[in-house]
Amino acid sequence: MVRNALGAVLALAGATAAVWSPFRAWNDGRHGRDYRIEDLFNGITDVKASLVGSLLLPFVFAAVVVLIAVFLRSRFLVALAGLVVLGFTVLWMVRQGQAADGIAVNADGSGLGMGVASAAGGGVLMLLAAVVMNGRGRRPRRPRKDAPAPYDHEGATYEPPPQVPTMDGERPGQ
Repeated sequence: MVRNALGAVLALAGATAAVWSPFRAWNDGRHGRDYRIEDLFNGITDVKASLVGSLLLPFVFAAVVVLIAVFLRSRFLVALAGLVVLGFTVLWMVRQGQAADGIAVNADGSGLGMGVASAAGGGVLMLLAAVVMNGRGRRPRRPRKDAPAPYDHEGATYEPPPQVPTMDGERPGQ
């Protein structure tokens, strides 16, 4: 129970960081909400994106998946959301590196910004939450009323051992 609560807190913190990241500077002061999703697949351009068509969309999707996952206590869904966030962040970094002939963090504040770090950190927090969570408990299975007889290791049905007659010809227990 404690592990699920700690995992839920980590997952929600990661989702919050991921959703907040497009509102911070990603590269040379340009915010993540200014990058179009199409730019990730066709190459980075200077065209500004609408808020719905920006990097915010996959991060909001991942945050909704995290909310559902916390409610269902699903480790798989939390990990999936973390992979979505990290995947889009890495894809953006690759495309930005191609467009600018490399990416760097410079001392003067140019280059990669805190938005990228926030998105990557949020994705890592979600993956960490998936590791920490117990997930849903497994319920013990009850035997069915119409279940077949138990089997031994060779596949034959179980039969009790035969009773050996005693010296006086009677079987024990009679």
